Amino acid sequence: MSRIGKHPVPVPQGVQVQLAGQTLTAKGPKGELKLTVVDDLSVVLEDGKISVKPRHASRRARSMWGMQRTLVNNLVKGVKDGYSRELDINGVGLRAALQGKTLQLNMGFSHDVNYPIPAGIEIKVEKPTSIKISGADKHLVGQVAAEIRAIKPPEPYKGKGIKYTDETILRKEGKKK
Repeated sequence: MSRIGKHPVPVPQGVQVQLAGQTLTAKGPKGELKLTVVDDLSVVLEDGKISVKPRHASRRARSMWGMQRTLVNNLVKGVKDGYSRELDINGVGLRAALQGKTLQLNMGFSHDVNYPIPAGIEIKVEKPTSIKISGADKHLVGQVAAEIRAIKPPEPYKGKGIKYTDETILRKEGKKK
């Protein structure tokens, strides 16, 4: 039995959830998201709670049970509160700026890197060295943050590059004389 999957997902105030077959749709203050649950599982909406249960005792159904319940929880939490990731830019001359629907990054290359902001994502640049990414979809927020970080990941000697705010960079000593 799945330890995570057996707990029902509570639907908070201000969130409307609709179930049509295997498709779950949630509407809230932060937007609207859809999730199609795997056919091996059944989804039941009752008493303001969403329950995910396996249809049969197959290996695939048991392995998908906890994950699908977590995806449903992320869906409900995302439309209610939303998700965010913060990035820091370290290094002399490295900075970010917002120009319309594009994030312009000056990373010390011979050219500026322009990152188009996808739909459903909001990016704020409070300081030229701080980027805040927020949205309703947890997967999309994490993916955008990872793509921006991949433009210039932090190097281990001086820590220059783009890193998550809560990330610690393992530093190397460097060469000695």
